[in-house]
Amino acid sequence: MMQIDVRGPRFGATITLVVLLLVIYFDSAPLLAFQTLVWAIGTFAGPHKSPYGWIFKNLVKPRLKNSGELENVKPPQFAQLVGFIFGTVGLIGVAIGSPTLFLIATAFALAAAFLNSVFNFCLGCEMYLLFVRARLIR
Repeated sequence: MMQIDVRGPRFGATITLVVLLLVIYFDSAPLLAFQTLVWAIGTFAGPHKSPYGWIFKNLVKPRLKNSGELENVKPPQFAQLVGFIFGTVGLIGVAIGSPTLFLIATAFALAAAFLNSVFNFCLGCEMYLLFVRARLIR
C-alpha cells in the first residue's frame, strides 16, 4: 500500500483553491482545463505524481522540520478523481455554451478545495471511506 505525507494533499488543495478562485474571477476555461489536467494526473498516477505533489515533495517538504504522518494514497487519489469529474463537467459546460454549468461545477470543486485547505477536511477522502464501508469500492 502506497503511503504519502498527510500534508501533501492539503498543500495541493491550497494551490487548487487559488487556481479555482482565479478560474471563477477571470471566467477562464483554459485555467480550468489546466486544473483538470492536474486532477487527471493525480487520479491516474497518484496525487504524489501531480505537479502540486511534486512541488510539495521537492520544494516544500525538505524545508519542514519533521517528516510528518503518512496516509494511504487511495483516499486522496479518489478525491483527485472527484475533482477531475467536476473539472470535466465544467469544461463540458464551456463546450456546450452553458456558463451556469461551468460556474456550478467549478464552485463545487472550489468548496471541496476550501474545506481541505482551510479546515483539513477532505470531502473526497470521506466519500472514499463511505464507499469502502458500503463495499462499493476496495
